[in-house]
Amino acid sequence: MITQNARLLSFLNELRAGKIHYRLDQYRDDAIMVEVAVPGERWEIEFLDDGGIEAEVFRSDGTIHGSTALADLLRRHADSK
Repeated sequence: MITQNARLLSFLNELRAGKIHYRLDQYRDDAIMVEVAVPGERWEIEFLDDGGIEAEVFRSDGTIHGSTALADLLRRHADSK
């Protein structure tokens, strides 16, 4: 039986072999997240301590926004406290 650590290490080795940059992070107590940014996509893959894996893929539609979009982005997402 393959362990969760082995699954994570195998995935990281595959990314490295493919020369795909990744970053490890932790946002939940029960998971390690692998964040991957490739052209036009961003992946968030979480390896859960119960053996599960959750993957979410964000794709760009190719639209490039100018500096005027910054104010809108900040207004929509800034903490309003």
